[in-house]
Amino acid sequence: MALRHAVLAALLDGEYSGYQLAKAFDIGVANFWHALPQQLYAELARLEKDGLVAGRQVVQETRPNKRVFRVTDAGRAELETFAAAPAKPSFIRDDLLVKVHSADRVGTTAVIGQLEERALAADARIELLDALLRQLRGESDEEEFLLRGERIGPYLTCLRGLAFERENRDWCRRIAAVLRRRGGAGAGAGAER
Repeated sequence: MALRHAVLAALLDGEYSGYQLAKAFDIGVANFWHALPQQLYAELARLEKDGLVAGRQVVQETRPNKRVFRVTDAGRAELETFAAAPAKPSFIRDDLLVKVHSADRVGTTAVIGQLEERALAADARIELLDALLRQLRGESDEEEFLLRGERIGPYLTCLRGLAFERENRDWCRRIAAVLRRRGGAGAGAGAER
C-alpha cells in the first residue's frame, strides 16, 4: 500500500485541510499506517497534481485561510482499483524484537525497560481507541453498530488497532516478566549487564 491510498481512504469522510488530515491520521488511520504531517502535505500536493483529490481555498475571518481537499471521481476509482488488488501479507519489523532476540546474550535491563515503556504506550493507545470506538458508534451498542452503522470501515480498522495494542501490551508485560525472572535466577551468560 502506498501512502496515497491511506490518504484517499481518510478523505472519504469529507473535506479536510492538511492539519485536519494529520489529526485524522493520528486518531484513526495510524492504526494501520503511520505518516508524518510533512509526508501528508507532500502527498496531498501529489494527489492534487494527479487529479485524485481536488483542493479549494476556504476564507476564514479570524484565522489564516486554509485549503481543504476532497476525493475526486478519479480518486475513488483509484481506491476501487486498489481495493480489488490482492493484499500483500503483512509482517512484523520491529527493532524491539531484535533486542529481545539478543537479550540473553547482551543483557536484559535496558530491554525490560523498553518493554515496559511499550506496554505503557499501548495502554494509552487502548484508551484512545476505546474512546474513538465509543464516539464512532454513538448511542448504539457494538453489535447494533456493526449490523447497521453508517460508516463501518473506520470502526473495523479501530477494532483491529485495539486488538493489536492489547496483544502488544500483554506480550510486552509477559516478556518483561520472563526476562526479569531469568535475570533474577542468574540465567545465561550476560543476562544482566
